Amino acid sequence: MPTWVALVHGASRLLGVVAAALLLVSIFVVCHMVFVRAVLGESSIWQTEFVTYALVASAFIGAPYILLTRGHVAVDVLPLVLRPAARRWLHLVGSLIGVTFCGFFLYAAVPWWHESWATGLTTASIWRARLWIPYLAVPVGLGLLCLQYLAEIWMVWTQREDPFGLTPEDHL
Repeated sequence: MPTWVALVHGASRLLGVVAAALLLVSIFVVCHMVFVRAVLGESSIWQTEFVTYALVASAFIGAPYILLTRGHVAVDVLPLVLRPAARRWLHLVGSLIGVTFCGFFLYAAVPWWHESWATGLTTASIWRARLWIPYLAVPVGLGLLCLQYLAEIWMVWTQREDPFGLTPEDHL
């Protein structure tokens, strides 16, 4: 495996851990919010916003890990009926569509994030969270997702990995 692919895989695994940690922290924050509101009878100020941003960030940051582990929902009927060479072409087309979409989304997300950072944009709530922090998850997640797609394309086209994780013997 080339060094750059190993680095991309390592970064994807690291961000997968970060995404899982964000989900776990969100659970604790929701429990804290319920306690503060129901038991103490006080209002919650930051909890709802934090959980919303953390859950969205975990989706973007965790996306490269999901692609790496093939944890996404997939229908293998078409790849299972195709011959190995056709599978490779189907994988290439699907991956190129995916990386193109992510690339366009990344192209739009970077200026969006930069504007929030440069202007010091904050939320309208009393918490006044700086928005560049949660917005950063979008370009970081999409950037690594693009790299993960490129690493997957490379591994399949150099025949170091089978397309869709299916061996040539797998068929319907």
